Amino acid sequence: MSNILILGGTTEASALAAALAERGTPALLSYAGRTEKPRAQPVPVRVGGFGGIAGLVRYLREESVTHLVDATHPFAATMSEHAVAAAREAGVEHIMLTRPPWTAAEGDQWTRVPDMAGAVAALAGAARRVMLAVGRMHVDVFAAQPQHHYLLRFVDMPDAVPQLPRHALVVDRGPFTAEAEMHLMRAHGIDCVVSKNAGGDGAQAKLIAARQLALPVVMIERPACPAALMTHEVAAVLQWLGHAAERGV
Repeated sequence: MSNILILGGTTEASALAAALAERGTPALLSYAGRTEKPRAQPVPVRVGGFGGIAGLVRYLREESVTHLVDATHPFAATMSEHAVAAAREAGVEHIMLTRPPWTAAEGDQWTRVPDMAGAVAALAGAARRVMLAVGRMHVDVFAAQPQHHYLLRFVDMPDAVPQLPRHALVVDRGPFTAEAEMHLMRAHGIDCVVSKNAGGDGAQAKLIAARQLALPVVMIERPACPAALMTHEVAAVLQWLGHAAERGV
């Protein structure tokens, strides 16, 4: 019988959990614990890390996990690397469920950079008003460009004040509409957006708004994906699980 562990925190993870619950397939959804009030789920949930690769291997074995689905954020590179290594060591079937990256459309003014350091470097120059859509873990590195006024938006109020000399903080949870994003950008006088290429529909509104307002975007490309098997569709994961069951895994 299948026993599935979903590494989650994304809309894709929630969609998979709902599909498995509807089928009556045993599954557990694991959150890293960075969001104070995660959405309610139709399957059991655990919160917190595993303690590196060794800890994840131990968990997979102790809980008799048969299938590991990595549905973490596309920028959760360390967790994805740990998932690949732990699944291999524990002899557990593994797949990555991730959203396709965004691609530039007509009218977009993107400057592509390979990583967070590249984004910081791209902001060199005269003071601007920058919407920083990179998640709270990476905000403080932009203190290296203190001339700008930054607009930050977090899901939860941070425990510590961001280490940026000039910033405004909005606490809100998406999804957002392009109209609402345009209103926010205008209200704060934004003239540049910094974004991770997370993909998906839920966070794309800010890019549509930037396009309509003719604002430049510094786009941080994704880290390399370590997964040997990857899909963008929940249906494909369900099909993969069915084939694995037929093989007797």
